[in-house]
Amino acid sequence: MRLRGFWNTIKPALEVLMPNLLAFLSYVIMTTFTPGPNNIMSMSNASRHGMRKSIGFNFGVFAGFLIIIALSSLFSEMIYQMMPSVKPYMTYIGAAYILWLAWKTYKSKPHEDNNEKRKTNTFKAGLMLQFVNPKVILYCITITATFITPYYNGVMAIAGFAVFLASVGLLSTCVWGLFGSLFQLFLAKNYRTVNTIMALLLVYCAASLF
Repeated sequence: MRLRGFWNTIKPALEVLMPNLLAFLSYVIMTTFTPGPNNIMSMSNASRHGMRKSIGFNFGVFAGFLIIIALSSLFSEMIYQMMPSVKPYMTYIGAAYILWLAWKTYKSKPHEDNNEKRKTNTFKAGLMLQFVNPKVILYCITITATFITPYYNGVMAIAGFAVFLASVGLLSTCVWGLFGSLFQLFLAKNYRTVNTIMALLLVYCAASLF
């Protein structure tokens, strides 16, 4: 009840700052926390390497989100006009990369050799995934064009939204990664089944791009 009263108190002030605030927050939460390549890979990495050794991937996701959201906010009109011509290429490249991640996930084993090339639990892997995932790019363009740039033009305001949205993405991957870490022993014992399920989810993510 106290939380509801607090929300009712601050809601009018927040709606002055951004009309459709509830729609904005609902879209952010539902899109960010539902299964997708970022969350699935975060869980997969944590279940294989542990949360500590996989946190670099999560911060790579954060950095990629931050860059894409900032660019989408600053150049929303230009990017929006370019999308029809580049989206088909983005779709094929993104689907191919996600399918490669699915194959890596399917073939991986718990506590695999840390010297393995092209590891998926690194900062670089998380960063690269954002730039080849059309869902992330379209999400950033949609949310900035719909909820941010129509009401805000200042650099500080755009930077604030970029940090907020990237932080929500980081929280989401950490939650999924924490789940994978907490159930690491169980997932390790059943790694073949778990890897197959997560690989199939990634295949579904790739297929849903078309």
